[in-house]
Amino acid sequence: MKLSPVISKNLIAVGYNPFSMILRIQLKNGMYDFFNVPESIYTGLLNAQSKSYYHKTYIKNSFRYTKI
Repeated sequence: MKLSPVISKNLIAVGYNPFSMILRIQLKNGMYDFFNVPESIYTGLLNAQSKSYYHKTYIKNSFRYTKI
């Protein structure tokens, strides 16, 4: 999966696979895959003024994830 760099306090890069609905986020403390994430959440993350806040509020505790 191709990751795109983002400007953020804690996030380094993000990527999304619309077929598997996996959102991959590279944070300063590692890389994580989030499962069954709608594309609208990925788009919201890309468009968020604060990507760290969006991740913490809408993604981190809302979707199953694993550190890779």
